[in-house]
Amino acid sequence: MNDTLVSYFWSGDAIRSRSVSDVVLSGALDVPVPPTRLGADWQRETSLRLALEPGDVEVLSLARARARWPDYRHCVQALTNWTHTLGLRDVLAASEVALMACRGARYHHDGEYYGGAAFCNLFLSEDRGLDLLFPATGHRIPLMRGTAVLFDTCQPHAVIARGSSEFDAADFSDGQDRTQIFLSWELPIENADVARALRTTFDTAPSTALQLDEEQVWLNGARSRVCPQSGRWSCAGNIITV
Repeated sequence: MNDTLVSYFWSGDAIRSRSVSDVVLSGALDVPVPPTRLGADWQRETSLRLALEPGDVEVLSLARARARWPDYRHCVQALTNWTHTLGLRDVLAASEVALMACRGARYHHDGEYYGGAAFCNLFLSEDRGLDLLFPATGHRIPLMRGTAVLFDTCQPHAVIARGSSEFDAADFSDGQDRTQIFLSWELPIENADVARALRTTFDTAPSTALQLDEEQVWLNGARSRVCPQSGRWSCAGNIITV
């Protein structure tokens, strides 16, 4: 059913259409352990200031972290080297990066805000018994320090307990350290190297794109959303198995 998915995204001042890629690229990189002081700072931020609830994904201060993180550049270099092996030349250096924290993540897609991008993530926490799961493609990626992932923002995904297939808040109860910290880059989907790596096709539904004024994802000719527990597409109130 992925063949019928269409992303409508902003390209300059106009909405453009494209395919939704089912390519998910991942690797295991050798990155340094974050300093103990920085790890403690992240723990305070996520538990006290952000008060992360199960399923929450929030932004941390990258500028503050870099002041305590002498090996930050080594992490970036490791990811840069990996993206070069995928045929992505200098796109990472030119792309916006954020430091993120999640206490798991409900199934979702990011095509209504980041349809013009691919995500390239580098996970920094140790193995917490969590996987990044793409239910429509079958990709299940164990999350641990050094896990790198490149994927289409419109492809449904979640961070769930290992061995599970649905998001369950009970898997993230108090007393369990199941927070993951990661760096996330927004790579422009229209970049030739990114489009080639993800095998993206553009202008798949130009007439519909002309009628829209916001980013969205359509399945079988209708705007669609994702069930946050199961990851299945919902269209006009109906759940669609993928």
